Amino acid sequence: MLAIGIFIERFLIVSSSGFTFSRVKDQMIQELLDMGIKDFRVLDSLSQVPRHIFLDQALWSRAYENRALTIGYKQTISQPYIVARMTEHLIGHTTKRGKVLNNVLEIGSGCGYQSAVLSNFANEVYAVERIKPLVIKSRENLRELKIRNVMVKHANGFDGWEEGSKFDGIICAAAPRQYPEELVELLTVGGKLVIPAGNEGQQKLFVVTRKSETENEETIHEEVAFVPMLPGISNGEI
Repeated sequence: MLAIGIFIERFLIVSSSGFTFSRVKDQMIQELLDMGIKDFRVLDSLSQVPRHIFLDQALWSRAYENRALTIGYKQTISQPYIVARMTEHLIGHTTKRGKVLNNVLEIGSGCGYQSAVLSNFANEVYAVERIKPLVIKSRENLRELKIRNVMVKHANGFDGWEEGSKFDGIICAAAPRQYPEELVELLTVGGKLVIPAGNEGQQKLFVVTRKSETENEETIHEEVAFVPMLPGISNGEI
């Protein structure tokens, strides 16, 4: 009887929270629209992904605020605006709904929130995270949401996925001082790299399009603030 009581209590909490989350999630989407996110495919994807799942329960009340929040290990879940903006840059050259890209590489996948958003636009998402406990947490979060087209790997983001892999898009959620040319080489022709770069306090968002095997196009967008992109892997030591 005690176990049944605990189950009912948890069900009521989730049901009550779900109603609240629906309201604040709608407010978040309206705020993103007001801030200039115009691609309704992106807005729809963010509305489908429950951001609170990717946070500790103590932060659930703030889950749909437009701000970065801690996920431990000196890392954060990106604010919804920047997730939306980077996704918008990545798929902006397409017009169809659904899986408009074959495969996407995500570097610095953290707790898996951006991965979940990207899963609506690519047949396969290959997510790389250098901090092992976040890899475990990301896999658990995605499994809970029954997202099956994201593969999460504990690896050095500077190494990409595996030798010979090419991607229709690459998103990086950590900032090197300059974006690595090696990442551009991993793009298929027509593919895009969306990456923050610059020194702390002076970062901007770069979009690099692979126009041909020998030509790339670079555009520079708004100022951003990301954790630095570090080499190597970590087992979680801070």
